[in-house]
Amino acid sequence: MCYNKIFGWGSTMSTTTIRLPQDLKERIARAAERAGSTAHSFILEAIAEKAEREERQGEFQDTAERRYAEILASGKTVPWSEMRRYLERRLAGNKTARPKPRTLAR
Repeated sequence: MCYNKIFGWGSTMSTTTIRLPQDLKERIARAAERAGSTAHSFILEAIAEKAEREERQGEFQDTAERRYAEILASGKTVPWSEMRRYLERRLAGNKTARPKPRTLAR
């Protein structure tokens, strides 16, 4: 995928200089050639993918923290064994009642 597809034609681009060890520069050049792109495009895509992965990881962490806070506030949870059984039955196409949350064992 060309970086223009990621960032769009109208994006303002700034210049940043990075220093690469020679062996990494050569690896990038070979990988870019195999991918049918330029080293510049390959590097842009790699940076964009890494930034997106970190953003998703941050969102995942925020969701986990929020859900854990909800568990602590309510004191209610569903044991994994019950939730797993429920999900397996649902995946098999069976109608089944949702497990009832209960007080968290402390």
